[in-house]
Amino acid sequence: MKTSPLAPASFPDLPVIKGVRFASAAAGVKYQDRPDVMLAELVAGTSVAGVFTRSSTRSANVLDCQAKIGGDAAGPAAIVVNSGNSNAFTGSAGEKSVEAICNAVASLTGVDSNRVFTASTGVIGERLPHDKITAVMGGLVDNLSETGIESAAQAIMTTDTYAKGASATVDIDGTLVTIAGIAKGSGMIAPDMATMLVYIFTDAKIEHFPLQVLLGALTEATFNCITVDGDTSTSDTLMLAATGASGVDVSESAGFTQALHGVMLDLAHQVVRDGEGATKFVEVRVTGAASDAEARQVGLSIANSPLVKTAVAGEDPNWGRIVMAIGKSGAQADRDRLTIHFGDVLVAENGWVADSYTEEAGAAYMKNETIVISVDLGIAGGLGTVWTCDLTHDYITINADYRS
Repeated sequence: MKTSPLAPASFPDLPVIKGVRFASAAAGVKYQDRPDVMLAELVAGTSVAGVFTRSSTRSANVLDCQAKIGGDAAGPAAIVVNSGNSNAFTGSAGEKSVEAICNAVASLTGVDSNRVFTASTGVIGERLPHDKITAVMGGLVDNLSETGIESAAQAIMTTDTYAKGASATVDIDGTLVTIAGIAKGSGMIAPDMATMLVYIFTDAKIEHFPLQVLLGALTEATFNCITVDGDTSTSDTLMLAATGASGVDVSESAGFTQALHGVMLDLAHQVVRDGEGATKFVEVRVTGAASDAEARQVGLSIANSPLVKTAVAGEDPNWGRIVMAIGKSGAQADRDRLTIHFGDVLVAENGWVADSYTEEAGAAYMKNETIVISVDLGIAGGLGTVWTCDLTHDYITINADYRS
């Protein structure tokens, strides 16, 4: 599969996070001759927070993680992720697979099984061959390394065309605190508390409850503001682990919050840039809404519209489709108050095409790789931003052949 034209030049040089080690292996769950399982081992005392899909058909792994989040943080912890099979819609067999993997990790590492968090991503409705995963667990444990995060990012990929990573370092009262994260996601992307698989690690010191509150709040402003195709996965998991190795308490640190927001937004944007078949990165800015919630409602209506997304793919400045998406959103809007821009090009105002607008200007702008669609509803002060990509023939090709 060719790499997305919107991909970064290379995987970033992520810093070592003290208190976490990584390993990856090729278990052959579905893919052959490529890493498809990753293990992360976390030191005792690590706080773990998480947000998960609210799908009513979520996987056994998600249900297990939700039950364990917030438990006793005294001992070490571990995270195991496989690609190629989502272990979703597999009934009691899915629960047994999770139990078997957790027990294998516990027996080899000494981590309590209640502190082993698992995730699976890939095809829905097929039993997870967990014996293939447990068979490579000994090798994973033997190969744990502080520098193994890039290989871990590669192991969790499915239809992704590149591994995704981001990091930040922030000075807090003279001590450096480091954050590094990895993500996978390309299709079936429409957030609902979390989307894709995302794992973020920091050496900051913070208790579970404030960490959980912080993660939830930042998720709303990052991962819950992206969409590729309007579909929410059964397996979406976002976890944040704070090892405390730096000794710096960040529970009231605005600098840490800002840095973490930056890492999460970077990863969220990378997922959109790797949207299946994507050739355009699209930012939808909505202002003048009745509330911030209604601004995001309008933004997602535009971003999820197949008609808007195919127009962007075809480099067609079809502003009428923007008007359509606003109208169907269910948010308060008034035709005669609308203003629409494509980048700096004023397209429409006061319920009609702007006198200054020309199709040549609109068409020229749509040839850009990054497209900004701005809408002002003229109702009140609500605002919001959503990120998406275009919809191309390649999206159909990828998903028509997904199980083959």
